[in-house]
Amino acid sequence: MPKTRAVVDNEEARLNALRDLNLLDTPPSESFDRLTRLASRLLQAPVSTVSLTDADRQWFKARVGVELTQIPRDQAPCHYAIQADELFVVPDMLQDDRFAASPLAQAGIRFYAGAPLITQSGFGLGTLCVVDDKPRQLDEDQGRVLRDLAAVVMTQVEVQNMIGRVDATSGLANQHRLFEDLHDLGHADAGRRLTGLMIEIVSGPQLAHGTRVLGAAYGEQVILTALALVQQAVGPDVRVYHVAPACCVVLLDGPAAGLMDRARAIRAMLQQPIRCNDVPVMPDTAIGIHEFAVADATARDVLRRLFNATDDARATDRAVATYDPHHDLRQARSFALVHDFADALEMPGQLDLAYQPRIDLATGACIGAEALLRWTHPTLGPVSPGEFVPIVEQTALARPMTAWVLDAGLRQAGLWRAGGHDLRLSINASALNLDEGDFAARIAAALDRHGVPPGAIELEFTESALARDSGRMTRQLHELRRLGVGLAIDDFGIGYSSLSYLQRLPATVLKIDRSFMQAMPASDRDRTLVRTMITMAHDLGYRVVGEGIESRAVLDLLAEWGCDEGQGYFISHPLPAAGLAAWLRARKPA
Repeated sequence: MPKTRAVVDNEEARLNALRDLNLLDTPPSESFDRLTRLASRLLQAPVSTVSLTDADRQWFKARVGVELTQIPRDQAPCHYAIQADELFVVPDMLQDDRFAASPLAQAGIRFYAGAPLITQSGFGLGTLCVVDDKPRQLDEDQGRVLRDLAAVVMTQVEVQNMIGRVDATSGLANQHRLFEDLHDLGHADAGRRLTGLMIEIVSGPQLAHGTRVLGAAYGEQVILTALALVQQAVGPDVRVYHVAPACCVVLLDGPAAGLMDRARAIRAMLQQPIRCNDVPVMPDTAIGIHEFAVADATARDVLRRLFNATDDARATDRAVATYDPHHDLRQARSFALVHDFADALEMPGQLDLAYQPRIDLATGACIGAEALLRWTHPTLGPVSPGEFVPIVEQTALARPMTAWVLDAGLRQAGLWRAGGHDLRLSINASALNLDEGDFAARIAAALDRHGVPPGAIELEFTESALARDSGRMTRQLHELRRLGVGLAIDDFGIGYSSLSYLQRLPATVLKIDRSFMQAMPASDRDRTLVRTMITMAHDLGYRVVGEGIESRAVLDLLAEWGCDEGQGYFISHPLPAAGLAAWLRARKPA
C-alpha cells in the first residue's frame, strides 16, 4: 500500500479549506458522478459516494445506488476515515461497536470502505467510499483501485478550484482569488488591519519595447523570474497574487509606514538584472502601498487604491508610494466623468460648442473661429474641457466625441455661410482619430452631409500627436489635404523637441502656444523665440497663428513680426453661436 502522510488535526482550518473549494451544496456534476459509477462497478458495490465532511453532516457531492443527499456526521464512517491518510474499512458494521447501533447498520448496510480525500495541505475533506449490504473485505488490488480513484477525485477537485482562481501563466493565485480571500478575511477577522503591496514589475512602455526588441518570450521570462523573487522575499507563508500581466499583490500584517523599508528592499532586489535570452534586463519596478482594515473596504476598492498608489509611485524618484486619498478622489472623479460623458453624447442639452474668433492681424478682419467643446454636467455643473477632454481622449469615446463636435460645428458653419459669414471653422481632433483608417472618409461624408466645402474647415492636432511616426497617421493627413481640408499644428513649441516632422507633414497652419504669449511682455528670450518661430514657419510655407493674446502689446508685436492671425481673450472670449454673430455685427463699420 502507498506510504501514508500526516493529516493536519485542525478542525477550523479543515472546514475553511473545505469551504474555500466551493463544493458544498452545489449541483450534481457528471465528472464526479462518473467516478462513483466507476468505483461501484470496479469494486462490485451497490453504493458509492463522493462524501464531504462538513461541521455536522456528511454531504454527498456524487452518489450511485442511494437517494440520500446527506446524513448526520456522527453516524457516518467517513468521519473516521478523514482522520488518517489510509483506507478506512469496516467489514461488518453490525460487528463494530462504533456503528452497530447506527441508522446505517439498522437500514441494512453491513460493509463500508472509504479512501480519504486529502488536500495538498493535509486537510481531510471527505472520502470516496463504497458500501455493501453484505459483510466483506477488500483485497490489496481492490484497495489500490479505491485509493487511485480517490486520487482522481482530488485531482478533479483541485482542477475545478484552480479554474478562474489561478493565473494560467504563473500558476499563482489571481485577482479573483484575491477578492475571495479579502471577502473571507472580512468575515473571519473584521478588525484586522493589513497592508497591501502592489508590485508592478515593469512599466507598460518597457514591456512593449522589450517585446519588440527581444521577442514574445521577453515579458513572460522577466515577469516569471521576478514573481519567483517576490515569493522568495515575502516567504512561503505569504500568498502572492498575480493580478495583471506585470503586477502582483501581497498582503502583509503591519502598518504601511513600518513596511516602507521592506517595499524598498523588494524593489532593490528586482532592480538587479534579469537575463532574458542571454541579455541582462533591468526592470523599472514600481511599488504602491495601501493600509486598510479588512472590514472597511471592498476588495475592488483595495485593488483600485493599490493601482492608484502604484501610478503615484511611477511619478517619484524612489518609485515607491503610499495610497493618497486626495489623488483617489481625483481618479474617482475622472472615472465618473468618463462614464457620464457617454450619456452626454446621447442626451441633448449637456454638450455645446463655443466659438473663439480668429482675426487677420494685418486687417483686423475676423476670418475664422475655433470650435471649443463645453459640457454642463447635470449634477456637477460646467466641467472644464481641460479636465474632461484629455481623459476622454484616452478612451474609445474619442471617436464619438470628435464626431459630435464635427457634426455640431459643421451644422453651425452651414448656418454662418447661409447668413453671409464666410468663416473658416477650426475643429480640434485627437491623435486617436488619426489612427482610424476611415477618418478622412468620415470627414468627407460629414462635409457632404452639411453642404460645407472642405476649405471651410481646419482640423487642429497637437504637436505631440503629429510628431508620432505612424504610417497610417501620415496617410490620413495626406488624404485630408487632398480633400482640401486645412490642417493646423496646435500648441507649437512645447510638445516635441525635433522639428524634422515639419518637413514631412502636409499641415498648412502653425499655432504658437499661448505660454509664449503670456511671457513675451517681460521676456526678451520669449520675444526672440516667437519672432524666430514666425520666420521659420513662413520659410516652410506655414500660415502662423498666435494663440492666447491677452494684451494690445502682444497683438502689436505679433503684427509687427508678420504673424498672420491672432486668437485670445484680448480679441474675444469664446462665445456661443448667437454671441459670435452679435460680435461680428458689432465689428462691422457703420
